[in-house]
Amino acid sequence: MKNNLSQEFIRFALSQNILQFGEFTLKSGRVSPYFFNAGLFYTAEQLSRLGQFYAQTLSDSQLEFDILFGPAYKGLPLATTTAVALHSQEKNISVSFNRKEAKQHGEGGQLIGAPLKGKRVVIIDDVITAGTAYREAKQQINEAGGQLVGLIIALNRQEIGLNNQSAIKEIEEQDKIPVLSVITLDDITAYLREENKQAEVEKISAYQNQYGTS
Repeated sequence: MKNNLSQEFIRFALSQNILQFGEFTLKSGRVSPYFFNAGLFYTAEQLSRLGQFYAQTLSDSQLEFDILFGPAYKGLPLATTTAVALHSQEKNISVSFNRKEAKQHGEGGQLIGAPLKGKRVVIIDDVITAGTAYREAKQQINEAGGQLVGLIIALNRQEIGLNNQSAIKEIEEQDKIPVLSVITLDDITAYLREENKQAEVEKISAYQNQYGTS
């Protein structure tokens, strides 16, 4: 199931030009042979399908939770579309998210949506690099009395950060929660092999040898 889901998602990302191959200079200064731009998920059809991929990954994991928490800003539409997709599976999941800055008028505060107190919460995002947005969300969930039980992302790059440590591995080891992903870089490599894209496979393998997690 996971293999079929991964292949379907990769084909979808390629068809929408969200997953690209070439030569891309990242913010870190690394030159990557691939680029995944989740910001290009913006049409109703794209967001609907994306939510279905997230929802299926969550369902396959059998992780039990009450609330999807979307860190500002990309996490907001991700949490919403995934909750709608889960509703089609007869799962009534609530949504919560944060503001970049606390609101000083109206209802005030920094959190919007479902109250977190006493609830099992999963953070949803596109990718995790340094883990900054995750740590901020985790702190806000804890302060609001929620129980963080998992994290889900679209792509696990399987890549070390600038401190030579994987943010995802650090989260799993320190916080003792599962980090789910719709696809991993290994899934992308396997797909390319099946499509006989040997040149792309070799470039990604070289990149992983330099920056990949052990």
